[in-house]
Amino acid sequence: MDGRRGGPPLLYWVFKWAMFAPLVRLLFRPWVEGEENLPDAGPAILVSNHIAAGDTFILPAMIKRRLTFPAKVELFHGRGVGGRIVGWFLRSIGQLPMDRSGGRASAGSMEGVLGVLKAGGLLGIYPEGTRSPDGRLYKGKTGVARLVLQAGVPVIPVAMINTQLRRSGILGIPTIWRPSIRIGRPMDFRAYAGAGNDREVLRWITDEIMNAVMELSGQVYVDAYASSVKAAIKEGKAFDAKVASRPGEGRSAPSLPKKAAPPGRPPEDEAERTVPA
Repeated sequence: MDGRRGGPPLLYWVFKWAMFAPLVRLLFRPWVEGEENLPDAGPAILVSNHIAAGDTFILPAMIKRRLTFPAKVELFHGRGVGGRIVGWFLRSIGQLPMDRSGGRASAGSMEGVLGVLKAGGLLGIYPEGTRSPDGRLYKGKTGVARLVLQAGVPVIPVAMINTQLRRSGILGIPTIWRPSIRIGRPMDFRAYAGAGNDREVLRWITDEIMNAVMELSGQVYVDAYASSVKAAIKEGKAFDAKVASRPGEGRSAPSLPKKAAPPGRPPEDEAERTVPA
């Protein structure tokens, strides 16, 4: 069974407890702070910074519950022996293919993501959309806010720290040393569930989530998308990335959406102003 049907694949737990968790603890000696903020049961979205490839296996290895990440659909259909092994592995542990080409393909991917939450699972998301090019925290994409409003589940900010490869003193072999995971308190945005695709609300929710991640990680925040910075670097162009004190600096919380009134009654705000005779 997979996470969308209510139960994780057996191989997920085999790989986790027989391989990844023991090796991560033995080789890297990680530590976790705030694990009590994770619910023992029920759906939630874990929103994290993304500074290294190791983030995607260190976090699942170090928490008790199963964690599902959406992965690029291309990884499920890799070429060559290595590509086929990666695709088999992702399918075996129940990870989700995410098609970002738009249209029906993307809509189908979103149904799978929501299915994990409807089944009571934990979903992991990287709002930056890609790994940080320099260790700083970059602007979050508002897709995470759309998912949060649509699912109506708690958001749990997570900070990954020191997960980058570093050369060790033993033969200069690259390794990860004492990575840490900080898990923040759950955030609740259900009051904005009626906002729909309001850009102001989506931007504000995304910035609030990213600010919570920043406070946990201690990273410098850059008010630009990491993908744009990477593209500029690849083309050898300069990119003027503004450093800000926090995401959404100077932006106030948007007004709560009005609740629809039953037929024959005034909208909520008008009803509150009505004084009985």
